[in-house]
Amino acid sequence: MLCTIISNFPLEFIFVQLIAGITAITSLKNLDRRSQLVRSALFIFLAYSISYTAVEVMQVGTLEKLNTRMFGCFAINAVLISFTYILVFVLEKIFGFVSSVSLVELSDVNNPILRELSEECPGTFQHSMQVSTLASDAAHRINANVQLVRTGALYHDIGKINNPAFFTENQHGVNPHDALNPMQSARVVIGHVIDGLKRAEKAQLPDVVKDFITQHHGTGKAKYFYNTYCNAHPGEEVDEAAFTYPGPNPQTREASILMMADAVEAASRSLKEHTVENITALVNRIIDAQIAEGLHNESTISFRDVNIIKEAFVERLRTMYHVRVSYPDLKKPAEPALPADKKPEVKTEDEATATSK
Repeated sequence: MLCTIISNFPLEFIFVQLIAGITAITSLKNLDRRSQLVRSALFIFLAYSISYTAVEVMQVGTLEKLNTRMFGCFAINAVLISFTYILVFVLEKIFGFVSSVSLVELSDVNNPILRELSEECPGTFQHSMQVSTLASDAAHRINANVQLVRTGALYHDIGKINNPAFFTENQHGVNPHDALNPMQSARVVIGHVIDGLKRAEKAQLPDVVKDFITQHHGTGKAKYFYNTYCNAHPGEEVDEAAFTYPGPNPQTREASILMMADAVEAASRSLKEHTVENITALVNRIIDAQIAEGLHNESTISFRDVNIIKEAFVERLRTMYHVRVSYPDLKKPAEPALPADKKPEVKTEDEATATSK
């Protein structure tokens, strides 16, 4: 505003700055690579130069009176775009804003908390990687925030670090749940959500990442232990709260995608045959059950999105569990038959003995 007031040509100044500003916003809409700053700086310089040249031609009618020093100033302004990297970091800390750059940095598997997850819970870590692949593919197809889903998927089960052996993917022949009753087992399993939230707060993860930890099970039940308890106590009134996750249910499309991907990936491991029919039936059964329970009622996801997500899951799972072609063994070529006159002389046992003497 101040520059406009003191400028000799306020309208022209506003026009040039408006064009450059629109170019900067458009080219840096999703900043997730440092190379984008260089590309954006080039675009801004071109926008400045073209808009300034256009104004001069409209006013003077010739290119002869262009001030070449202005192009140097435009180049300096374009280079200053590199300070965006620093300003984004400052704004994130002040206002709690999370940029794509921060999400990319958080998704680095060398981060301390993810490295600990891979060391203490290798099965859970692999599960999280698979869920990340499923969820990000589905998010891409429905135009959701892919990087946010990918990062949230990597951190959604970090609470399992506290009790890795109590989760199937980390077990090696010994199941600690055999020594517990279903209600105690449910308490341990459900506790990984609360434990994960505590770890996220300690690591100062952004709120948008914490939401994936608390919402990836919503207010669903630990069904295995719930069903086991009900079958062992027929006719008894069951305290459902003891088998229910604390929630809340998914509030965004990204959280809904993660909930679906998490359940589908875990259940797909139990399939004996990963045929298209079996995978399709599994995906439909799990997602339809979640919708019937109302777990996605608070999310902005649509039925059209759900159908696209189902298709994405089926295609991706088919790729993950594709049947490998068995490689044939290399057969040794048969030795060529020798002519009759060159065949080795076969001696009887008596002849061989006599010859040796």
